Amino acid sequence: MAIRRLIRVAVIGLGIAMVFLPSLATAGARDVQPDRVDKTGRPGAGRCSLTGRQWTAEATVDVDRTNRFAAYGNSGVGWTGGDSTYSVPLRGDRTLWLFSDTFWGPVNDDLSRPRTVPFLNNSFVVEDGNQLQTVSGGTPDDPDSLVPPDEPGTWYWLGAGIRTKESLDIMFLKYAKTGSSPWDFAWRENTLVRFDPDTLARREMVSMPSAAGVQWASWIQPLGSYTYIYGVEDLGATKYMHVARVAGSDLAGGPWQYWTGSGWSPDESRSARVMDGVANEYSVSRFHDGYLLVTHDTHELFSRNVVAYVACAPTGPFTRATTLYVTPETGADGTYGNPNIITYNSHEHPDLRDDDRLLVTYNVNSLDPDNDLFDDVTIYRPRFIEVELHSVRRP
Repeated sequence: MAIRRLIRVAVIGLGIAMVFLPSLATAGARDVQPDRVDKTGRPGAGRCSLTGRQWTAEATVDVDRTNRFAAYGNSGVGWTGGDSTYSVPLRGDRTLWLFSDTFWGPVNDDLSRPRTVPFLNNSFVVEDGNQLQTVSGGTPDDPDSLVPPDEPGTWYWLGAGIRTKESLDIMFLKYAKTGSSPWDFAWRENTLVRFDPDTLARREMVSMPSAAGVQWASWIQPLGSYTYIYGVEDLGATKYMHVARVAGSDLAGGPWQYWTGSGWSPDESRSARVMDGVANEYSVSRFHDGYLLVTHDTHELFSRNVVAYVACAPTGPFTRATTLYVTPETGADGTYGNPNIITYNSHEHPDLRDDDRLLVTYNVNSLDPDNDLFDDVTIYRPRFIEVELHSVRRP
């Protein structure tokens, strides 16, 4: 259940079910910034303007998208809540939203959910203009995870994804129970799952590098002739960023290289800790002449701060730029008035960026999920905010 997901932030054939309702607004504009590669072959290596500027942020709620997901979730048809909230652009100006733990309908009239509702470990929601559509395994009457457990006591949470010409590729993280307590579980391995980019049917599962204890699913970013894969070394209260890359766009098409702090190595054990303070899920994308990192601040437990860092290379070093947003739901003095409410795993959606206006999501959960998440369906859902960044040159 959602308690396993909550603990994480604290310390093969496929049947496809699709369920949809009209939503309330149209999708946002897309603006993908071009990549720059210097003579060494490192995208954006060298100097840039980002680290020499003082940054401020102006954030507002994305009302249209918030209302769209609220109306759809409250309808009780398909997806009614979940977390992770990655996105991948699809053909036809559609956006695929990727969710890990997912509640399925129905929803009661008072916006509580029955105790008997289906609970999945991963799902998709397709945003197509004024419509949202749930994609799961199984059938609408008997839904299942898109990637169900392949052995007892295990499950898959998804991470970032990328669409290539031939495939929709998403990194998945396999977890397993290690004891009888709800707290007894651990990450086991990284797996690439390939889907048809049009039908969204699952094609194959491919084992990915997992020997160094890094969960390679935090972010995927094409840059020049490489695709960069960002991961997290999760030690509970402390989490470290790691960076790998592969030539071309096929994550399974060739040997991975790992950033050692001074260069690239084919040896995963040499992967360096780039920085701490990142969440399990974050984003690193092109921004102006450098790179923008968006993450929940994990320097403090259950932080309400969504923060931005900037760098001149995709491997850093990353400099703290500004606080993008302070989540209003968190804690006893938050909008729910509930000390159990937490927020986590914020990141940007660069394909939905509009110039310097970012679309950022974060997740909301409860330390008492067996009560709060059934009493109020509005808690366990992503929040969508638009953040406009401003800067001046440092004196």
